[in-house]
Amino acid sequence: MKWVRKFHKWASIVVGIQFLVWLLSGIYFNLMDATKAAGRTYQAHVNYQNPLDTERLVEPSMVLLKHQSSVAIELIHILDKPFYQLTHEKGLYSHFKNTYTLVDAYTSQQFLIDEKVAAEIAKRSYNGPGEIAEIKLLEPTIPDFPKQQNPVWQIYFDDVIDTNVFIETNSGRIVGHSDEHKRLADIFFMLHFMDYGNNGSFNNIQNMFLAIAALWLTLSGFMWTIHLGLKGKYKIRR
Repeated sequence: MKWVRKFHKWASIVVGIQFLVWLLSGIYFNLMDATKAAGRTYQAHVNYQNPLDTERLVEPSMVLLKHQSSVAIELIHILDKPFYQLTHEKGLYSHFKNTYTLVDAYTSQQFLIDEKVAAEIAKRSYNGPGEIAEIKLLEPTIPDFPKQQNPVWQIYFDDVIDTNVFIETNSGRIVGHSDEHKRLADIFFMLHFMDYGNNGSFNNIQNMFLAIAALWLTLSGFMWTIHLGLKGKYKIRR
Protein backbone atom coordinates (compact mmCIF):
# COMPACT_ATOMS: atom_id res chain seq x y z
CA MET A 1 0.00 0.00 0.00
CA LYS A 2 2.99 2.24 0.51
CA TRP A 3 3.62 2.65 -3.25
CA VAL A 4 -0.08 3.46 -3.80
CA ARG A 5 0.13 6.33 -1.29
CA LYS A 6 3.37 7.59 -2.82
CA PHE A 7 2.04 7.68 -6.38
CA HIS A 8 -1.23 9.17 -5.12
CA LYS A 9 0.65 12.10 -3.59
CA TRP A 10 2.72 12.70 -6.73
CA ALA A 11 -0.39 12.50 -8.93
CA SER A 12 -2.14 15.02 -6.66
CA ILE A 13 0.77 17.46 -7.13
CA VAL A 14 0.75 17.15 -10.94
CA VAL A 15 -3.03 17.43 -11.24
CA GLY A 16 -3.20 20.17 -8.61
CA ILE A 17 -0.67 22.37 -10.40
CA GLN A 18 -2.52 22.03 -13.71
CA PHE A 19 -5.86 22.79 -12.02
CA LEU A 20 -4.28 25.98 -10.67
CA VAL A 21 -3.09 26.87 -14.18
CA TRP A 22 -6.61 26.24 -15.51
CA LEU A 23 -8.05 28.47 -12.81
CA LEU A 24 -5.67 31.37 -13.52
CA SER A 25 -6.02 31.12 -17.31
CA GLY A 26 -9.81 30.84 -16.95
CA ILE A 27 -9.85 34.08 -14.93
CA TYR A 28 -7.81 35.76 -17.68
CA PHE A 29 -10.28 34.56 -20.36
CA ASN A 30 -13.14 36.15 -18.43
CA LEU A 31 -11.31 39.47 -18.02
CA MET A 32 -9.65 39.80 -21.44
CA ASP A 33 -10.86 41.99 -24.30
CA ALA A 34 -11.99 39.46 -26.92
CA THR A 35 -11.30 41.82 -29.83
CA LYS A 36 -7.73 42.49 -28.73
CA ALA A 37 -7.11 38.85 -27.82
CA ALA A 38 -8.07 37.85 -31.37
CA GLY A 39 -5.57 40.32 -32.86
CA ARG A 40 -8.29 42.57 -34.27
CA THR A 41 -7.20 45.79 -32.55
CA TYR A 42 -6.48 47.49 -35.89
CA GLN A 43 -8.28 45.10 -38.23
CA ALA A 44 -10.68 46.80 -40.63
CA HIS A 45 -13.68 45.21 -42.32
CA VAL A 46 -12.98 44.96 -46.05
CA ASN A 47 -15.90 45.43 -48.44
CA TYR A 48 -16.03 44.78 -52.18
CA GLN A 49 -16.85 48.09 -53.87
CA ASN A 50 -16.60 47.88 -57.67
CA PRO A 51 -19.69 46.49 -59.48
CA LEU A 52 -19.22 43.25 -61.39
CA ASP A 53 -19.33 43.57 -65.21
CA THR A 54 -20.90 40.23 -66.06
CA GLU A 55 -20.55 40.82 -69.84
CA ARG A 56 -16.76 40.87 -69.52
CA LEU A 57 -16.55 37.65 -67.54
CA VAL A 58 -14.76 34.78 -69.19
CA GLU A 59 -16.82 31.60 -69.30
CA PRO A 60 -15.79 29.33 -66.42
CA SER A 61 -15.81 26.35 -68.78
CA MET A 62 -13.10 28.00 -70.90
CA VAL A 63 -10.96 28.52 -67.81
CA LEU A 64 -11.44 24.91 -66.72
CA LEU A 65 -10.26 23.70 -70.13
CA LYS A 66 -6.90 25.37 -69.51
CA HIS A 67 -6.66 24.00 -65.98
CA GLN A 68 -8.01 20.49 -66.23
CA SER A 69 -6.51 19.40 -62.92
CA SER A 70 -8.99 21.63 -61.10
CA VAL A 71 -11.70 20.04 -59.00
CA ALA A 72 -13.68 23.22 -58.35
CA ILE A 73 -13.98 26.83 -59.52
CA GLU A 74 -15.21 29.85 -57.58
CA LEU A 75 -15.60 33.54 -58.39
CA ILE A 76 -13.87 35.69 -55.73
CA HIS A 77 -12.76 39.32 -55.42
CA ILE A 78 -9.28 40.57 -54.60
CA LEU A 79 -8.62 44.33 -54.38
CA ASP A 80 -12.00 45.07 -55.99
CA LYS A 81 -11.26 42.85 -59.00
CA PRO A 82 -12.95 39.54 -59.90
CA PHE A 83 -10.90 36.34 -60.12
CA TYR A 84 -11.62 32.69 -60.63
CA GLN A 85 -10.16 30.59 -57.85
CA LEU A 86 -9.39 27.12 -59.19
CA THR A 87 -9.02 24.44 -56.55
CA HIS A 88 -6.58 21.60 -57.21
CA GLU A 89 -6.26 20.25 -53.66
CA LYS A 90 -8.91 20.98 -51.04
CA GLY A 91 -8.59 20.48 -47.30
CA LEU A 92 -11.49 20.25 -44.87
CA TYR A 93 -10.79 23.74 -43.54
CA SER A 94 -9.24 26.85 -45.08
CA HIS A 95 -6.10 26.51 -42.94
CA PHE A 96 -5.54 22.92 -44.11
CA LYS A 97 -3.26 22.19 -47.04
CA ASN A 98 -4.92 23.71 -50.14
CA THR A 99 -3.66 24.29 -53.67
CA TYR A 100 -5.23 27.06 -55.75
CA THR A 101 -4.68 28.87 -59.03
CA LEU A 102 -6.00 32.42 -59.45
CA VAL A 103 -7.16 33.55 -62.88
CA ASP A 104 -8.33 37.04 -63.86
CA ALA A 105 -12.05 36.68 -64.54
CA TYR A 106 -11.93 39.32 -67.32
CA THR A 107 -8.75 38.28 -69.15
CA SER A 108 -8.27 34.61 -68.11
CA GLN A 109 -4.63 35.45 -67.26
CA GLN A 110 -3.09 33.71 -64.28
CA PHE A 111 -2.67 35.98 -61.26
CA LEU A 112 -0.10 35.67 -58.47
CA ILE A 113 -0.22 37.03 -54.93
CA ASP A 114 3.22 38.62 -54.91
CA GLU A 115 4.76 40.90 -52.30
CA LYS A 116 3.15 44.04 -53.76
CA VAL A 117 -0.35 42.56 -53.93
CA ALA A 118 -0.05 41.11 -50.42
CA ALA A 119 1.01 44.53 -49.09
CA GLU A 120 -2.02 46.19 -50.68
CA ILE A 121 -4.40 43.57 -49.26
CA ALA A 122 -2.84 44.03 -45.83
CA LYS A 123 -3.13 47.82 -45.96
CA ARG A 124 -6.84 47.58 -46.81
CA SER A 125 -7.44 45.34 -43.80
CA TYR A 126 -5.53 47.65 -41.44
CA ASN A 127 -6.87 50.84 -39.85
CA GLY A 128 -4.08 51.62 -37.39
CA PRO A 129 -1.48 54.40 -37.30
CA GLY A 130 1.49 52.31 -38.48
CA GLU A 131 3.19 51.94 -41.84
CA ILE A 132 4.54 48.79 -43.49
CA ALA A 133 8.07 48.23 -42.25
CA GLU A 134 8.84 44.69 -43.39
CA ILE A 135 7.41 41.90 -45.56
CA LYS A 136 8.44 38.25 -45.29
CA LEU A 137 7.45 35.04 -47.03
CA LEU A 138 6.88 32.32 -44.43
CA GLU A 139 6.47 28.59 -44.77
CA PRO A 140 4.51 26.54 -42.20
CA THR A 141 4.71 26.29 -39.28
CA ILE A 142 3.63 29.90 -38.62
CA PRO A 143 4.21 30.71 -34.90
CA ASP A 144 1.28 33.16 -34.63
CA PHE A 145 -1.06 30.80 -36.51
CA PRO A 146 0.22 27.26 -35.87
CA LYS A 147 -2.77 25.60 -37.57
CA GLN A 148 -2.01 27.31 -40.89
CA GLN A 149 -0.58 24.74 -43.32
CA ASN A 150 -0.07 26.99 -46.36
CA PRO A 151 2.67 29.57 -47.08
CA VAL A 152 1.86 33.17 -46.12
CA TRP A 153 3.11 36.69 -46.57
CA GLN A 154 3.83 38.34 -43.23
CA ILE A 155 3.37 42.12 -43.40
CA TYR A 156 4.70 43.97 -40.35
CA PHE A 157 3.30 47.40 -39.37
CA ASP A 158 5.42 49.63 -37.13
CA ASP A 159 2.73 50.55 -34.59
CA VAL A 160 3.04 50.38 -30.79
CA ILE A 161 1.54 46.86 -30.57
CA ASP A 162 3.64 45.33 -33.40
CA THR A 163 0.77 44.38 -35.71
CA ASN A 164 1.44 41.68 -38.28
CA VAL A 165 -0.96 40.77 -41.08
CA PHE A 166 -0.77 37.32 -42.66
CA ILE A 167 -1.90 36.82 -46.28
CA GLU A 168 -2.12 33.35 -47.83
CA THR A 169 0.12 33.23 -50.91
CA ASN A 170 -2.00 30.96 -53.09
CA SER A 171 -5.41 32.55 -52.48
CA GLY A 172 -4.91 36.08 -51.15
CA ARG A 173 -7.00 35.15 -48.11
CA ILE A 174 -6.37 37.15 -44.95
CA VAL A 175 -5.30 34.48 -42.49
CA GLY A 176 -5.49 36.98 -39.66
CA HIS A 177 -3.93 39.82 -37.72
CA SER A 178 -1.58 39.31 -34.81
CA ASP A 179 -0.16 41.74 -32.27
CA GLU A 180 1.08 41.93 -28.67
CA HIS A 181 -2.43 41.42 -27.29
CA LYS A 182 -2.99 38.25 -29.31
CA ARG A 183 0.44 36.87 -28.42
CA LEU A 184 -0.31 37.36 -24.72
CA ALA A 185 -3.66 35.60 -25.15
CA ASP A 186 -1.90 32.80 -27.05
CA ILE A 187 0.35 32.21 -24.03
CA PHE A 188 -2.68 31.72 -21.79
CA PHE A 189 -4.34 29.47 -24.40
CA MET A 190 -1.12 27.45 -24.56
CA LEU A 191 -1.11 27.03 -20.77
CA HIS A 192 -4.82 26.29 -20.58
CA PHE A 193 -4.74 23.58 -23.27
CA MET A 194 -1.21 22.39 -22.36
CA ASP A 195 -0.20 23.06 -25.95
CA TYR A 196 3.49 23.41 -25.15
CA GLY A 197 4.49 22.34 -28.66
CA ASN A 198 2.44 25.23 -30.16
CA ASN A 199 0.47 22.91 -32.44
CA GLY A 200 -2.81 24.77 -32.05
CA SER A 201 -4.49 21.68 -30.57
CA PHE A 202 -5.24 20.12 -27.18
CA ASN A 203 -4.91 16.59 -28.62
CA ASN A 204 -1.38 16.07 -27.33
CA ILE A 205 0.69 13.80 -25.11
CA GLN A 206 0.57 16.26 -22.20
CA ASN A 207 -3.22 16.08 -21.94
CA MET A 208 -3.11 12.29 -22.23
CA PHE A 209 -0.56 12.13 -19.41
CA LEU A 210 -2.68 14.43 -17.22
CA ALA A 211 -5.78 12.33 -17.90
CA ILE A 212 -3.90 9.21 -16.80
CA ALA A 213 -2.60 11.03 -13.70
CA ALA A 214 -6.14 12.18 -12.82
CA LEU A 215 -7.48 8.65 -13.34
CA TRP A 216 -4.74 7.23 -11.11
CA LEU A 217 -5.45 9.93 -8.49
CA THR A 218 -9.08 8.77 -8.39
CA LEU A 219 -8.35 5.04 -8.32
CA SER A 220 -5.54 5.25 -5.78
CA GLY A 221 -7.63 7.49 -3.55
CA PHE A 222 -10.45 4.95 -3.72
CA MET A 223 -8.02 2.11 -2.89
CA TRP A 224 -6.53 4.10 -0.02
CA THR A 225 -9.99 4.83 1.38
CA ILE A 226 -10.96 1.13 1.32
CA HIS A 227 -7.63 0.20 2.91
CA LEU A 228 -8.14 2.65 5.78
CA GLY A 229 -11.68 1.40 6.24
CA LEU A 230 -10.56 -2.21 6.49
CA LYS A 231 -8.01 -1.19 9.14
CA GLY A 232 -10.77 0.38 11.18
CA LYS A 233 -9.63 3.98 10.74
CA TYR A 234 -13.19 5.18 10.22
CA LYS A 235 -15.44 5.09 13.28
CA ILE A 236 -19.02 6.24 13.49
CA ARG A 237 -19.79 7.94 16.76
CA ARG A 238 -23.23 8.34 18.22
